[in-house]
Amino acid sequence: MISLSTAVAFGVLAFSMALSPGPNLMYLASRAICQGYRAGFSSLAGVCTGMMAYVVVTALGLSAIFDTVPLAYDVVRTLGALYLVWLAIKAFRTPSRQLATSEVAPEPFAVLFRRGLFTCILNPKLVLMYGALLPQFVQVEQGNVLCQTVQLGLLQVIAAACAHSCVILGASRVAAIFRKASNFAQLQRYILGFSLLAVAAKLGLERRPA
Repeated sequence: MISLSTAVAFGVLAFSMALSPGPNLMYLASRAICQGYRAGFSSLAGVCTGMMAYVVVTALGLSAIFDTVPLAYDVVRTLGALYLVWLAIKAFRTPSRQLATSEVAPEPFAVLFRRGLFTCILNPKLVLMYGALLPQFVQVEQGNVLCQTVQLGLLQVIAAACAHSCVILGASRVAAIFRKASNFAQLQRYILGFSLLAVAAKLGLERRPA
């Protein structure tokens, strides 16, 4: 069972990461701008389903590795820290993007759900992100690694759903602001970058308990 402090820290980071420009957010925001918040939420349902699928696969894989090869715990955390530093550098250097604003005819829920699902499933960076991020918050002394990983994964999906919901609602109503908010986008990148560096630093100072 993850601790409250771990849940809060992870939830804040997951929420911040979900607000960073990426395939899922850009797709959902563009869909909401083009077709309204209902289309955005229909697509979000598909995206969240894809994230849950990755959570299950990641949790099962990490649990098996950690239980069979204890050293793998430290190896994954070390590689994860390096990956998070790389993500932070990318966050600092990534330029702002403009969202599409052309009007598109409404589509059925099933179509929007499927496209959201494929947008998420076909994003291979999610596999690396879960594999790098979740182990940073797993505390072996707290008990079952699989249970903790699933809890963290569910928390990440919830945090991402909340962040994306805010974007969908805002994009559907004030699209013009999103197109011009370059200064906010720059500040957002710095917040995300420093958050990732903080997690990487935490990893560098801690080791797996004996």
